[in-house]
Amino acid sequence: MTFPLKLLGALLCSLMVSSEVVPQADFDLQGMAGKWYLLGFATNAEWFVNRRDSMKVGTAMLTPTADGDLDISYASLNSDGSCWRLNNLAKKTDVPGKFTYTSWGKMNDMCMVDVKYDEYALIHTMKSKGSNPTVVNKLYGRDVDLSADLLEKFRQFSLETGILPENIAFLPKNAECPAA
Repeated sequence: MTFPLKLLGALLCSLMVSSEVVPQADFDLQGMAGKWYLLGFATNAEWFVNRRDSMKVGTAMLTPTADGDLDISYASLNSDGSCWRLNNLAKKTDVPGKFTYTSWGKMNDMCMVDVKYDEYALIHTMKSKGSNPTVVNKLYGRDVDLSADLLEKFRQFSLETGILPENIAFLPKNAECPAA
């Protein structure tokens, strides 16, 4: 490929990544409450390349707060039987369906892109620290099985937000962590 074509490709990718992802128009915070399974994960983060093969389906408990924030408790069973857990409080913004939180020293802007509250949620997060923003897309389901159409929808959305095809993963099923 010639240099001008490579430059054009890089420019188009950067425009896609920087374009504004907007939340679902009729977002309902209370509809997010309850248990979700993390089924799809896509990111441009470098750490993903080394950890992708060890990632499996995990669970997230989403709890709306009285203030309109969203408490997120994530758990995934490791191969040795231990549990990896992470908790974040996503603070509401002026835009329904957009939240911010800090995790691992990075500010995260989280957007509820597409949600069918009894079936799936497609969530887009931009993590910023320094000059290299990281895109993370997640596909959650109320059940561990989603239709091929929804998986393809997630794959297409991830490609549109600048994720390379090899960095889009559908996680293998896994036993759940015991309640903490």
